[in-house]
Amino acid sequence: MSAEKKPPLPKRLKEARTEADLSQKELGIRAGFDEFAASARMNQYETGKHSPDYQTLQKIAGVLKIDPSFFYAQDDSLATVIKTYSRLNSRERTKVKSAFDRHL
Repeated sequence: MSAEKKPPLPKRLKEARTEADLSQKELGIRAGFDEFAASARMNQYETGKHSPDYQTLQKIAGVLKIDPSFFYAQDDSLATVIKTYSRLNSRERTKVKSAFDRHL
């Protein structure tokens, strides 16, 4: 029997935050958290002690300019695809979709 996988959210959240060059406090404040609780809340999310509800995660994702599905991707390659796609403009997304359509 294989061991249960850890939820990907804490790892993905820290990854996206550090890539955005934001402190836990700064990300929390930009996502609308109280200034005095922002750092502690983000730390609890990144350590896996607590998980944000979906609405909160959407706010965090908005600050990081990434689709919320990134935080749930178990596979690292899929997470990279989601993150990259999230940061494309609409013209670039249309090109990617057309390329996939041709290969299906």
